[in-house]
Amino acid sequence: MKYLVVFALLLGAAVNVTAQVSSHAPTGAAKPAPSAAPTDSAFQVSDKPVARVNGASLTDRDLLREMLQIFPYATTHGGFPKAEEASIRQGALQMIIFEELVFQEAQRRKLTVPPQQLKQAQVEFKKQFQTPQEYQEYLKVEMGGAEPNVVNKIKRSLLIEQLLKLEVENKAAVTLAEARAYYDKSPAKFQIPESFTFQSISVLPPQKPMAEQKQEALKRANEDLKQAKATNSYQEFGLLAEKVSEDDFRVNMGDHKAVEKSKLPPQVVKALLAMKPGQVSDVIQIEQAYTIVRLNAHNPAGKRTFEGVKSDLRTELQKSKYEQLRVALDKRLRAYAKVEML
Repeated sequence: MKYLVVFALLLGAAVNVTAQVSSHAPTGAAKPAPSAAPTDSAFQVSDKPVARVNGASLTDRDLLREMLQIFPYATTHGGFPKAEEASIRQGALQMIIFEELVFQEAQRRKLTVPPQQLKQAQVEFKKQFQTPQEYQEYLKVEMGGAEPNVVNKIKRSLLIEQLLKLEVENKAAVTLAEARAYYDKSPAKFQIPESFTFQSISVLPPQKPMAEQKQEALKRANEDLKQAKATNSYQEFGLLAEKVSEDDFRVNMGDHKAVEKSKLPPQVVKALLAMKPGQVSDVIQIEQAYTIVRLNAHNPAGKRTFEGVKSDLRTELQKSKYEQLRVALDKRLRAYAKVEML
């Protein structure tokens, strides 16, 4: 993984960002906001402290930036969802406290940022702005008009990134041997249930249909069956399904992909078991509906091979290990810190 410098820029309000803040996973650089500040009170800040970490103040501006990383749609929706705003705020508050703890730990260890890395980060940061005027507006509104403040913010971000790499990212690596050990110890996780891959064409009469409506639906189903039996391929059956089927799968050529046997109606399972791939069933009645299915594959129960899952498994295990290490670091840093909620 590689961390990127991330800034959520507030030009009187906020911006969209792409950071995954819950675990400090790799993030993309933030985009500068439009110069016009929205009037919605949800985005008003006064730079009042919301927390102190070993005496260092974190403000409502810092909090809003993080809230917008968690829920970037707030800028287009006119605010945060009322039902979720409290939890978003709490999550953002805990994250900015964690970041400050990490920054202070990096300083305690006397970590440094190489001049060339800092210079390159400044260049990349300024590229986010479409014009020099946009950058100057950001400098004025966000940084008090002082260029050194921008440099300090970038340096802070790089130091956080550096310490997290040392304490979390590097230690979260999962070897192929570790993945194999997990695979061997968790056989149930990789079992594949028996399933069928098939397409369908359905005729759906109204709910509680009258006798004549049932007859009309069955008549249409039998007419569809004649056409379905005449098809000779996945493509031909799929195009017919798009044309005549009334179920939701018609938009995908009638394709249900792989469906577990246990999740299918008994009458459909019975029909599929009697078929070979490429064959089309007769009309199957499922309650009031009439369905025709084409079997594409009968997949027996089995177990995914390690070769087939090793890449995704390593990624999954690494994400889990990363989060455990991040939480442990947070707990360790808080144990020796004075954190005040204001």
